[in-house]
Amino acid sequence: MTGRKFFVGGNWKMNGDKKSIEELANTLNNAKLNPDNEVVCGAPSIYLDYARSKLNPNIDVAAQTCYKVAKGAFTGEISPAMIKDCGVKWVILGHSERRHVFGESDELIGQKVAHALENGLGVIACIGEKLDEREAGITEKVVFAQTKFIADNVKDWSKVVLAYEPVWAIGTGKTASPQQAQEVHDKLRQWMKANVSEAVANSVRIIYGGSVTGATCKELASQKDVDGFLVGGASLKPEFIDIINAKA
Repeated sequence: MTGRKFFVGGNWKMNGDKKSIEELANTLNNAKLNPDNEVVCGAPSIYLDYARSKLNPNIDVAAQTCYKVAKGAFTGEISPAMIKDCGVKWVILGHSERRHVFGESDELIGQKVAHALENGLGVIACIGEKLDEREAGITEKVVFAQTKFIADNVKDWSKVVLAYEPVWAIGTGKTASPQQAQEVHDKLRQWMKANVSEAVANSVRIIYGGSVTGATCKELASQKDVDGFLVGGASLKPEFIDIINAKA
């Protein structure tokens, strides 16, 4: 036993409407979910309040991004203070789509992590290499560099979940093999031990994301350093329940 509570996040991305969110909430609310596992649904910002009102209290809600200051002239952005005001406790930061579609830098993601944590949000911090980086053999170099920008901005690791998401496996149907996932998670834990502390390395949850489905989740969940999942498309479907319950 690791003592690390299994954590399953659903990232809805830019999907859903009130009707489908209500249907999904009803499905999750009525499902038999393993009470030992932590479950968080990442809703689009415009539906944070709505998702929070529809989901049972045992299911948390996350914003999919936020900005690095509390308020001001930042058109289109939302702050941790606003997220908390909606009863939402988590935020996803550094997702590969924020990095590669919207051009967010490691430095900006680090600043966002610091601000979110200072304001009492839990952070699901995402890292991961692109296909050309894996093929060039620099996976570790890339994910360690990304992790350092996050780690330099964390004081309390109990509020942080690290999500390893190989970019080549997101939405492509390609999943990292359980062995590939375990290898990177193990290396990340070793990096944490060397660069943060042994206690944090042992307690921090490192979850896997990248085409996680009902079919792939059980074997991934059995790996000793895989502490849960960040689920994309499958989190909008009833199979999300199977993924939540992958670790019995």
